[in-house]
Amino acid sequence: MAIAAITLAELRLGRLVSTREGKADSLARLLGAITVIPYDESIAEVHATLLAEVRRQGRPRGAHDLIIAATAAASNRTIVTADLRAFGDLPGVEVLTHR
Repeated sequence: MAIAAITLAELRLGRLVSTREGKADSLARLLGAITVIPYDESIAEVHATLLAEVRRQGRPRGAHDLIIAATAAASNRTIVTADLRAFGDLPGVEVLTHR
């Protein structure tokens, strides 16, 4: 299991703004169990391709979602998400849904 570096930023933001006790401990345990994939040149290339595609489609996506999708595609991984609309029709991106 792995996450994109941008997902780590989202998780850390959640910890910083949360008022729930134990949130920092939960994040530390999670990070000890998973790999964080850095944004690199190969991901940047896929990211640019996905940005161009969604512009052609006239269906813009959130910047973070496209970075997550590019990370998955460039590293031959599958996205597991409850938000199929964000990822479902992106070329070269494999998605599994959960609920």
